Amino acid sequence: MAVTIDKVYVQTYESIVRHLAQQGVTRLRPWVMEKSVQSEAHNWERLGKAEAVQKTTRKQATPDNETVWSRRQSVPLTWNVGDTSEVEDIVQMIVDPNSNYAMAHGKGMRRAHDDAIIEAAVGDSRDGTGSTVTFPAGQVIGDGSTAITYDIVTAVTEKFMANDIDPDEPKVMVISPAQARKLLQLTEATSGDYNAVRPLTAKGYIESWMGYSWVVSTRLQAPSAGEVDCFAMTKKAIGFQMNKDIWARIEQDPSISFAWRIYCASTFGAIRVEDEHLVKVHLSETI
Repeated sequence: MAVTIDKVYVQTYESIVRHLAQQGVTRLRPWVMEKSVQSEAHNWERLGKAEAVQKTTRKQATPDNETVWSRRQSVPLTWNVGDTSEVEDIVQMIVDPNSNYAMAHGKGMRRAHDDAIIEAAVGDSRDGTGSTVTFPAGQVIGDGSTAITYDIVTAVTEKFMANDIDPDEPKVMVISPAQARKLLQLTEATSGDYNAVRPLTAKGYIESWMGYSWVVSTRLQAPSAGEVDCFAMTKKAIGFQMNKDIWARIEQDPSISFAWRIYCASTFGAIRVEDEHLVKVHLSETI
């Protein structure tokens, strides 16, 4: 006799959507100079050092130092993401697909903000004439052969001091998950003998150490297999031009059977403004 009872088994479904693991907030936007403008490009003006000279005689001619002006230029681009749901999809689902699409799009746009900041941090920059300004070799620590060490962190600090960066400037170190793991293996980072600040929190990684806030990102660039470009910077390093922040629309499209169109976009650009305020740290991902 055929067994058919399995034909009427009941399947159950969640009444909420589980968004798969992903970065949902911008981690780097709080660490840049942000300017809200409406222009095809934004110029970040820079003034060089003015050195004083000793006055050696009475009625000496007034010096004219010709202090050097320069600029960096950010150019905004529009990033967008979209999805479509049919009217009949909605009436056959327990969950609302449109609102969940919109939430997923917002997370994607926030990651795009971080991507632009990372590209500006470790890539080439652009001057006021549109010419490329290559990343200065003198602002690179490490060669990709070793993971982060106590000595590397102190070398980054030395670089900031050599550049006359105000020690009171808040600084951030952006690292990969592998480097965060390596930090937890450094006695200098975790031992109370070296670090008076309680370094480990419920997040499971070091958030503050050696004068830096530590941010973990999975979106850092890999110059070669098994390597990663981390970086340390102050808030003066990167200029972030925000022409239009994240916006979204959910509308019905009469040209495709009145299906719902879910759309999200943002127009922005990032540029490295002051090289001296950023240090690239070229590390090995092999721990």
